[in-house]
Amino acid sequence: VQLQASGGGLVQAGGSLRLACAASGTPFNLTVMGWYRQAPGHQREMVAEHVIGGATRYADSVKGRFTISRGSSKNTVFLQMNRLKPEDTAVYYCNGHLISDFWGQGTLVTVSS
Repeated sequence: VQLQASGGGLVQAGGSLRLACAASGTPFNLTVMGWYRQAPGHQREMVAEHVIGGATRYADSVKGRFTISRGSSKNTVFLQMNRLKPEDTAVYYCNGHLISDFWGQGTLVTVSS
């Protein structure tokens, strides 16, 4: 399974970005797709997860600002990030789970103050 993420970039605080991730290489729907992030000097942390069927989970730090959704193709996932803060600056990784975990290459999000 390969995951391709896109949509990162530079934005001012208070702005918005939308990340996208598409999985390929499997005929099956990934049971969970999500986003993790890693800031310099910090461990990778879960940002948001979407379980096929609709359940979602968010890190406390992004609740009310970020929204995760799946595309009509179940192996695509989006992360709408609103009211971005400088502390959201990190490399964002797409994650997919189907028996094993799979990771995308990461996309950099930089929020300037």
